[in-house]
Formats: sequence, structure tokens, C-alpha cells
Amino acid sequence: MKLYEKHTAYPITLTLNGVQRSAPAEARMLLSDFLRHELGATGTHVGCEHGICGACTVRVDGVAQRSCMQLAVQADGRKVDTVEGLNCGADSELGDLQQAFKRHHALQCGFCTAGILMSSSHFLEQVPDPTEQQVREMLSGHLCRCTGYTNIVNAVLEVAAQRMERSEHA
Repeated sequence: MKLYEKHTAYPITLTLNGVQRSAPAEARMLLSDFLRHELGATGTHVGCEHGICGACTVRVDGVAQRSCMQLAVQADGRKVDTVEGLNCGADSELGDLQQAFKRHHALQCGFCTAGILMSSSHFLEQVPDPTEQQVREMLSGHLCRCTGYTNIVNAVLEVAAQRMERSEHA
């Protein structure tokens, strides 16, 4: 027996930001690594690799999840959305959350931003008219060393208010 035998790679097919994508993955490859290294979705950042910091948050079948806590093989056949999918249209115009983060200076180094945007997008679908406290509770699953969270909270609340206003006028 060889000490360093090559591990078996399995074909993984998933829908990434609306586009079906396939690549091989070893059985123990993390979803975060698969997205970054095999599919080129480098907006998914890897911070702690223990599910604590939230930088690797993506949406799997519409639900915000830590991609460092899930194996790539578990995503086979599933729908995965990353921060790259939050833009509007083919010309990569920023989505409303991204625009609000920019307006409110809700990022500095930007390392945590992708994960926070993904959690915020899921959160606003679940809680369309949140209070400041609810936004802060949602953000408690993310570590940001730069902003102090206030600008992030303000950006999320602004988007919620804009969406509520649009739904009232529809």
C-alpha cells in the first residue's frame, strides 16, 4: 500500500448562481474550497474554517449556510448562490443590498462582506420589515473586525424599508 494514494474524485453538479456547473471533488473537500478552487467563485471567503466567522456564508437551496461546514458532495444536485449572484443583470450592476453597503460605508477591508450580504439577503426574505435588534441578532453570527456593525445595520434597514415601500405601491 502506498502512503500517499490519490483519493477518488466524484463528479459534482450544482446550480451556481443560476448556471449549472460541474467539477470533480474529493469526498472530504469542503464546499467553500470547491466553490473557490474548482468553480472560481472567489467571493466566498474562508476565514475560521469552523463556522464561527460567517465569511464563507452562501445560500444552499435558498438558505444561508456556512460553506466551510458542508462537504462539496453534499451540494451535488443543489442550488448554490454566492455573492457573485447578488448583482442585477448581465452587466454586473450591484444589487440593492450591495448598493446600500456602498452608500453606508458598511465595509472596510471587505473580507466579511460577502458572507454578511448572503445572510442579509436570506434574512430579508424571512423578515421583510425587521427591527434594528433583529438585524443585530442576525449579524451576531458574523465577525467583522473593521466596521463596528452600525453601518451594516443601517444598510440592511434601508433596503428593508425600500423593499417594503415598493411592495406597498405594487
